[in-house]
Amino acid sequence: MQFELFGLHLELAYVLSGLAVGFIVGMTGVGGGSLMTPILLFFGISPSTAVGTDLLYAAITKGGGVFVHQKKGNIDWKITGLLAAGSLPAAALTLLAMHQVGFDSKHVDSTIKIALGITLVLTAFAIVGKEKLLDWSHRNDAIFTRMTMQERDLATVITGLVLGATVTITSIGAGALGTVALFLIFPILPVARLVGTEIAHAVPLTLVAGLGHAGLGNVNWELLLNLLLGSLPGIYVGSHLPTAVPEKVLRPVLAAIMTLVGLKLVLGG
Repeated sequence: MQFELFGLHLELAYVLSGLAVGFIVGMTGVGGGSLMTPILLFFGISPSTAVGTDLLYAAITKGGGVFVHQKKGNIDWKITGLLAAGSLPAAALTLLAMHQVGFDSKHVDSTIKIALGITLVLTAFAIVGKEKLLDWSHRNDAIFTRMTMQERDLATVITGLVLGATVTITSIGAGALGTVALFLIFPILPVARLVGTEIAHAVPLTLVAGLGHAGLGNVNWELLLNLLLGSLPGIYVGSHLPTAVPEKVLRPVLAAIMTLVGLKLVLGG
């Protein structure tokens, strides 16, 4: 169903999808990319366009989160810089490599789908197991607790490298996977500070990767507008209303859906 608002062409299905994803993000904090990209594939959007559009969608929707977390003092800018030192060059190199192969090739589409499927499954595990992993890192003398500061810095840059490539290919992973990695590398830092730091890192990463995709023609601007018109009010309402469904119930359900979708993409269904 299509309609116009102030001369803008809108698609109701996309606006409602943005609203639903925004509402869930507002309630749970679960990354929008892990939900939005599979939805766009379901609507028949090509993998490269779905990823490119979702990257800019993520950069815009997470931008407000940086302001909130900075105001609360929940961002460690040194860690953010170390992550970016790895992720931004990795994003640029990944875009270059994919451009050389050709975004319109079946090989690239297949690679994106498989990478997206694997990342969805890993993200699902991260969503449901993050707190237990954090407890384990606090209670055990894991290898990360014995690292020197230089080793932690190197591990952070390497984490950024992996995230840069993963997010550029799939548009997801910066939130759940990045936060889990930081939990392991910096187990003594408060959870809120690690989450705020990862959000601060995700914005420039998704912006650079998204603009790179846009420069290569992989962003549907009209689609992006539709998603934002739904998701921005959805995030606001979801973050201010009492949770209709308990988070301890909603998170496992979302993780199960992500796992099923991820396996379907990997198996080529």
